[in-house]
Amino acid sequence: MWFKSKKTRKASTSNGKKPDAAAAPKRISAAMKNVNAYHKELTKEQIEKGEHRHFVGALWEEVGQAQFEFLKARGLTPEQRLCDIGCGALRAGIHFLRYMDAGNYCGMDINASLIDAGRWEIEQAGLTGKNANLMVNDAFEMSRFEMRFDYILAASLFTHLFGNHIVRCLIEARKVMAPKGQFFSTFFQAPESGHLEPITHEVTKAVTYYDRDPFHYSIEEITFLAGVAGLKTELIGKWCPRDQRMLVFTLA
Repeated sequence: MWFKSKKTRKASTSNGKKPDAAAAPKRISAAMKNVNAYHKELTKEQIEKGEHRHFVGALWEEVGQAQFEFLKARGLTPEQRLCDIGCGALRAGIHFLRYMDAGNYCGMDINASLIDAGRWEIEQAGLTGKNANLMVNDAFEMSRFEMRFDYILAASLFTHLFGNHIVRCLIEARKVMAPKGQFFSTFFQAPESGHLEPITHEVTKAVTYYDRDPFHYSIEEITFLAGVAGLKTELIGKWCPRDQRMLVFTLA
């Protein structure tokens, strides 16, 4: 069965490993509950109705396919390893699993019910043989997958995080990046640092804020945070179909 009891699902990844991250969901209310809305737990019935596809921002097919096509265009090959941070219910993960060799896709999310929804999507797509590695963790502890990654993706993640959480994520990513590894992340771009006024973005009309979810940052602010984590930053630019910009981080 894809839907596990809470006790079991917190203690294992999809391939049977039992990472130390088992206790991570217990910290969510203290660490992240007041930052954004992604702590909400979906029920088994909601997942089987596909409600998770709307909970993660809709545009299920468009955004998932766009993430896959982007990384493929940037050189991702089936034999390489990918970590999808904030993988949610595998909107993009399903596309990566179809393409990648078994065992090479890892997904991490703070929300155990979205990981359950991802398992449900894997079953529906007939991809259980691809041995997805899925983990519930609220501290970005990618080292618990016990592998190095050629690619790391964080789509629509930094848009929901304070700067100190972003630094934590980048530090944890640096620990597991292959020597030529690339970490791609999207963000809402502000015109200058310390931009305190809300920004209404032209395409989606989304409104972002300096100090609450959804967040915006200047490229200078992101570059500073990456420097704290020991990573270099490059702004790639617009990334469709959302109003966000794409960044790539590499080892300094």
